[in-house]
Amino acid sequence: MSATVIPDLTTELPLAEDGTLSRVLYRDDRLRVVGFAFAAGQELTEHTSALPVVIQVVKGRLDLVLGEEKTQATPGTWIHLPARLPHTVRATEPTVMLLTMLPAPDPAAADGPAAA
Repeated sequence: MSATVIPDLTTELPLAEDGTLSRVLYRDDRLRVVGFAFAAGQELTEHTSALPVVIQVVKGRLDLVLGEEKTQATPGTWIHLPARLPHTVRATEPTVMLLTMLPAPDPAAADGPAAA
């Protein structure tokens, strides 16, 4: 087993003047990490995910609608979305974002100890 190292995410996800780039950066049997590079004004229209996800902004600024809540995300912002929560993502400036798709919750673990 070896480590996966990406020295510079912005090199892996170059910003275009118009459009959106998405690239799978890591995948194993438990999770998947997808990098997105958005030109200013680009948007992922309302959608849901079958799995819980984490959004992290590396560069730029996003306007998000998470269910009924509107928020902004800038570098350093960390957002967890439960499965099936409707959400919209819009870049207000050139933006690089990571989306980590988490494993589906294990129903058998629901009775176990709470996570820290």
